[in-house]
Formats: sequence, structure tokens, C-alpha cells
Amino acid sequence: MWIFGWKGPSGFSARSTAEEVTQGIDGTGLTAIVTGASSGLGEETTRVFALRGVHVIMAVRNVEAGRNVKEAITKEIPTAKIDVMELDLSSLVSVRKFASDYNSSGLPLNLLVYSSMYAYGQSKLANILHTSELARRLKAQGVDITANSLHPGSIVTNLLRHHTIASTVGKYFLKNVQQGASTQCYVALHPQVKGVSGEYFVDNNKSSPTSLAKDVELAKELWDFSLSLTEPK
Repeated sequence: MWIFGWKGPSGFSARSTAEEVTQGIDGTGLTAIVTGASSGLGEETTRVFALRGVHVIMAVRNVEAGRNVKEAITKEIPTAKIDVMELDLSSLVSVRKFASDYNSSGLPLNLLVYSSMYAYGQSKLANILHTSELARRLKAQGVDITANSLHPGSIVTNLLRHHTIASTVGKYFLKNVQQGASTQCYVALHPQVKGVSGEYFVDNNKSSPTSLAKDVELAKELWDFSLSLTEPK
């Protein structure tokens, strides 16, 4: 991880915002699915994608909340192209319905930004392992699709903002939402990442995960286990 505020090889740092890392990038013609898009990092990612011309599909559990966010963003960015679709990632029935509805829509899919806050530490490890195995399989099949994982950093919450000591200390070590969403926006849109796959990013730069997260055999085992859980009985 780069020292907070120090720029890495990409030219960006932990303090860089999602708008800054996508400055000058034209995403017109791209379609993205953003999960968890009704709040936090997902909401900011949706806003910045829309600002750069990307057609965003907000995949949200609470459709009403998603529509409220869409309304707020389109008020700020009149040219924003945003649709809201229901998706509950904790339900395979919901996931399958979302996939079916999306396929039926005829829309292309250029970008998928997936994040999960369930059992945070374990889910982050699983995401890195899954992404690495997905990237390996795509490359082996000669498919021109890239898959990368990332850590957004520690984000200051609304709760901390009202705690004087935590808020004062936190501003030096924690990110706001605009900074927290930057790495996923960087990985998704920046030309520096074009063609890059199977990598792990932190603070808008390539990084190295834990040795456990780089375990190839564990990644394969997780992939097979996931298939056993998700295949229709």
C-alpha cells in the first residue's frame, strides 16, 4: 500500500478521487452494471460513471432507494443515462432473475463493478481468489475479457463524522466516499489498465495481496466449491 497521499506509478494516490482518476476519459458507448449502487461507494461510482458518459445499470436490492439515487444524479447530471434493476446478491433466485432480465434487455455489458460487505474479511479474500481464477480461465480460453480485484481502503462513515476525536484522526488515515470509489473507477475506465487482468489494486495502483490470496490451488478449490453451490439441483 502506498503511503496516504503519496502518488504511486499510476500518478494517483490514496487521496485521489473518482473524478480525478477519470478526468478526461470518455465512457460514451460503454454499459456498466454496478452492484450496491444505492449508497456509498456504489452510488459514487454510478455518479462518476454517468459523468463520464457510461450507461449505468444500478443493480440494487432496494429499488425505491435506487430510483431516489438515480433522480439525484440525473438532477446533477442531466445527460446521465441510468437504469435501475432489482438484484439481491444474497438470493440465487434474484441473481438468476436479474441475469435473465438483463439478457432479455439486449443491452451489452462492458463493465461489471461488484462489491460485497457480507463477512467483510472472508468475502474480500474470496473475491480476490475468485477474480484470479476467473482471469486465469478467461486467458486460457483466449477470451478478451479482463478481471481484476481491489481494496477501496478504509472509508470514514457518517457515524465517525459526528465523533470529534475519530473524525479528526480519521481524516489523516481514512478516505471519504469520493476517494474510496476512486480505485474501482480507475480500474474500470483508465487506459493504463487496458488489457490488464488478474491483478490486485490498492489506492489506484497495482499492489500485492496476502500469500493466502495468491494461492492458486485454493482459488481453484473455491471456484469448484462455488459451482457446486450455485448449480441448479
